[in-house]
Amino acid sequence: MPKIRNKFVCQNCGYVSYKWIGKCPDCGKWNSFNEEVVEDVKKDKKYNYDTAPLKLKEVQGLETARTYTGIGELDQVLGGGIVKGSVVLIGGEPGIGKSTIMLQIASILEGKNKKVLYVSGEESAYQIKLRADRLELKSLDLTILTTNVLEASLNFIDKESFEYLIIDSIQTVYSDNLNAPSGTVSQVKHITYKLVELAKLTGITVFIAGQVTKEGTIAGPKVMEHLVDTVLYFEGDYNKGFRILRSVKNRFGPTNEVGIFEMGEKGLTGISERRLYSGNNNSPGRVLTTVMEGSRIFIVEIQSLVCNTYFNFPRRNPTGFDLNRLHMLIAILEKKGGLAISSSDVYLNVAGGLKINETAADLAVLAAMISSFKEVIIPEECIFIGEISLSGQVSNVSNIESRLHEAARFGIKRVFYSGSEPDFKNLKFDKIENISDLISAI
Repeated sequence: MPKIRNKFVCQNCGYVSYKWIGKCPDCGKWNSFNEEVVEDVKKDKKYNYDTAPLKLKEVQGLETARTYTGIGELDQVLGGGIVKGSVVLIGGEPGIGKSTIMLQIASILEGKNKKVLYVSGEESAYQIKLRADRLELKSLDLTILTTNVLEASLNFIDKESFEYLIIDSIQTVYSDNLNAPSGTVSQVKHITYKLVELAKLTGITVFIAGQVTKEGTIAGPKVMEHLVDTVLYFEGDYNKGFRILRSVKNRFGPTNEVGIFEMGEKGLTGISERRLYSGNNNSPGRVLTTVMEGSRIFIVEIQSLVCNTYFNFPRRNPTGFDLNRLHMLIAILEKKGGLAISSSDVYLNVAGGLKINETAADLAVLAAMISSFKEVIIPEECIFIGEISLSGQVSNVSNIESRLHEAARFGIKRVFYSGSEPDFKNLKFDKIENISDLISAI
């Protein structure tokens, strides 16, 4: 890839400067510099590949070339395993477990006689070995390369026949073909292009760890996410050890799929239990609901605290829930329900670190606020499912039977929702059609 840089040429005497200056130091003339772009061409390694077109029926699918990691939650998020020749980007906050799960994946693949190259630009080989000993990994035949130069990794891959490449992390790697420091937009974009090209032309599967910004998105240009095949985000509650791996893009499987992990002394382990709450519901403001993530349903706890404010403007502080939707639900509760909570501080939390993006939790959020405001304890065997309209009416939600099956599996006995009563022997149903019915029921 050509090296692009700017130069400034004096139109009077031809003096060249690589930064703009007002007065020419050679001829002394002011404002005589014009900017020019110079490309310093440096030849990259070219791969041999056939560009001949194919009939669609002649193309063989990649679904048969999946490798199972043995980590059920990870395979679920990936759509059934790792696809050969794919590029997977994993992002998350510092310390959430990106390097840990990368090392676990590498060890599992090495145990299956797969050749893996682990390129670390952040940690030394000694630090990686310490983590491997702490995690008690079974396979230690993993090849580790500690370098920040992309070309060094590519040259090593040319010498050895690797099947998997792990980059940790892309913001610490730079290319000699660009005159820019690592982590810049140009470097991240160029390296991503090269890794995608490597994967598609050689069949190597590439895992990339990416740092995130304070807004929670992958640091670097958005084109980086467009180039890769799969984008996974780590979310979690550091205090409880929960980690949620969410798929936001997957060319080989469903999107919005999630996997639940728990961080322990031996790394990340999958949690098949789909209940993200403590189970000790003995205080007001705690309500259970169902949340659908991809093809999976979780029982989660909504926690609310409504109290008198000591500020000129009441605070609205949600964690794991959309702030604008919380404002809307508070307005509906005051307008249609007659509860004067506009002068109160409202704190809302989704237990387990999960972020709720669907409207099926509206009824539970309202119930939690009413419970806290009225100081009424809602029993743990109750669950609230429903969407709230601006008129204060409760609407049905999708996949209600699957939600009820999951609720019954975890011992729920009473369901508050707006639909007709289905045939569930162990569940009692309370029909909630509007805000008034909800307040009366609580």
